Amino acid sequence: MNRRNLLKTLSLSFGSTLISTEVLARIAENTYSYKIPTNPLHKPMAKPVTAITLGAGNRGTVYGNFAATFPDQMKIIGVAEPVPFRNDKYALKHKIESSHRFNTWEDVFKQPKLADAVIISMPDNLHYEPCMKALSMGYDVLLEKPIAPTEKECRAILALAKKTGRIVAVCHVLRYAPYFVKMKELIAKGAIGEVISIQHFEPIEHTHMAHSYVRGNWHNSKETTPIILAKSCHDLDIMKWVINKRAQKIVAMGDLKWFKKENAPAGSTARCTDGCKVERECPYSAIREYVDKNSRTAVLDIPETVKDRKAAIREKLTTSNYGRCVYRMDNDQPDHYVTSIQFEDSVTANFSMEAFTSYHDRRSRIMGSMGDMVGDMTELVVHDFKTGKETKFIPKAEDVEGYKNSGHGGGDWLLVRDFVQAVSQKNPSLLTSTIDDSIESHVMGFMAEASRKQGKVMEVKM
Repeated sequence: MNRRNLLKTLSLSFGSTLISTEVLARIAENTYSYKIPTNPLHKPMAKPVTAITLGAGNRGTVYGNFAATFPDQMKIIGVAEPVPFRNDKYALKHKIESSHRFNTWEDVFKQPKLADAVIISMPDNLHYEPCMKALSMGYDVLLEKPIAPTEKECRAILALAKKTGRIVAVCHVLRYAPYFVKMKELIAKGAIGEVISIQHFEPIEHTHMAHSYVRGNWHNSKETTPIILAKSCHDLDIMKWVINKRAQKIVAMGDLKWFKKENAPAGSTARCTDGCKVERECPYSAIREYVDKNSRTAVLDIPETVKDRKAAIREKLTTSNYGRCVYRMDNDQPDHYVTSIQFEDSVTANFSMEAFTSYHDRRSRIMGSMGDMVGDMTELVVHDFKTGKETKFIPKAEDVEGYKNSGHGGGDWLLVRDFVQAVSQKNPSLLTSTIDDSIESHVMGFMAEASRKQGKVMEVKM
C-alpha cells in the first residue's frame, strides 16, 4: 500500500453517492486519525425539512435530537406516541403544537399531508402499514430497521416507493459510521487486493441481551421480528456493502440455550424484587442493572422531576417485564447465532452474533489476496503482505449526544444529515441506504432464519 496515497483525502463514488474520508492527523508511526467530511453534494437549504415522528422511544428520540441540534436543517412538527409520558416529553422538546400531537399513527394520516417526511421508529411489527400509508400520501420516509416483519411486506414497500417516486431511507446507520466507510473505501482502492473472505462478529453484551431480547420489546420473535433481523440486519447489510458483492447462498444455526426455566438457579423467584436468594450474585439482576447502575432506565419512563429515582425504578420493576427473572420470561430469541454466506466471485463470510460477552463493539476481519484488515470500530489496522508493514486508522466520530454507547460509531446523525439533504433536493441518490440498496440484507436475514429452522442451505434471490 502506498503510504503517500493514504495521506490524501480518499474518495470513491458509488452511483451518485460520494463516500469519503479525510486524514486529520498523524498520531504515531503509520497511525492516522480521520473523519467523514461534509458531503460536497450537500447544498444550502432554503428552509428546514419538516417531519412527523411516529414512535417517540429510543430511536425516535435519537433522530429527533438531530432536529433539536440542527433546527436549520430539520424541524419536528408532529408526533404520534400512545405513551403519554413520551408524547409529552417529545412535544415539549420540539415545541409541537397540540393539534399535531397524536396517540396513534393512524390519527396522523386522517389529516391532510402535514410535513415533508415521517420518521417511523415504532416497534418492528408496526412499520409496514404506516410506511405504505405515508408513501401513498406523498411523504418521504426515514424508516427504522428492520423494514418490515416479512419479505413480502418489504418488497411491497419497495414497489410502492418506486411507484410513487418517494424516498425511503432505511436506518442502516453503520453505512455512515466512519469505521465502515473507511473499510469500504480501502477495499475499493485495492488496499488488500481481491477480497477472499470475511469474519464478522457482533457481541451483543450479556446485559444488553437480557435488557432487549429477554426482558425487552424484542423478547418474542413472533410478536416482533427474529433477532437476526431485529439486531443483526445491520451486520448482514454491512458485510455486503463494504465488499460490494451480492449474496448468493446462506446457511445458519443457533438457538436459545441459556435463558430458559431449566437454567434458573435454586432460590430464584419470578421477579428480582420478590426476595430472590441469588439476586446479589446474578449477572442478570434487574436491581443491579437498573437500580444500582441506573443503566438503560430510559425505557421505564420515569420523569426527571421524581425525587427518589431509585424507589421509582424499583416500583417499575415490580410491574413491568424489566423486573422479571431472565430465566422465567416468555422469550424465544436465540442467544447465539452463526451464519455462513456465499457471495458472488467466490467470496465467503462467517458471521457470529453472541449474547455472552462483556463488550459490545463489532469486530471485523477481512482477508484479501494482498493483505488483510482487522478492526473493532475504535481502530482499523491494515496489513500489507508485500511490504510487511501495517497502517492503523483511528476514526474520529462524535456519537449521538446522550447515546455514547449506541454501538453505531457516529452513524446515526450522519444518516439523518444525508436524509434531510435528499428530501430537500428531491434526490435519493444522496443516500447510501435507500430501500433499493437495503432490501437485500433483509432477504438475507429472512433466508438465514429459514435456514436455521429448516436445516437447509438457502438461496438469496433478489
